[in-house]
Amino acid sequence: MTTNPTTTNRFEQVDEAPDDAMTLTLRRDGEKMYGVVTCPASATGGRLPKNFTSDEMPLKDAIRSAIRLANEMTVALVVADPDGLWQADWGTLYRDADEPPASPN
Repeated sequence: MTTNPTTTNRFEQVDEAPDDAMTLTLRRDGEKMYGVVTCPASATGGRLPKNFTSDEMPLKDAIRSAIRLANEMTVALVVADPDGLWQADWGTLYRDADEPPASPN
């Protein structure tokens, strides 16, 4: 996956899938690395009639699918990466606590 050098994609890292966002989960099982996309129906404002969970996909396919689906469904996308598989060329992975406080206006 290539990114525009003037634009950095940023993704929030979570430990558990929230009810209000799509989650890309990256996993390792021995030598096998894969991603799974989940989206609770509650995050879609009625656009999905039931919760969605994809099949296991190669990592790059999973991130591309997650981004495409999140854009189509207009939902937030977060990343669960318990095995540390995130690759820097996909963008910046941050935790909510890493965000600096908003400056007062």
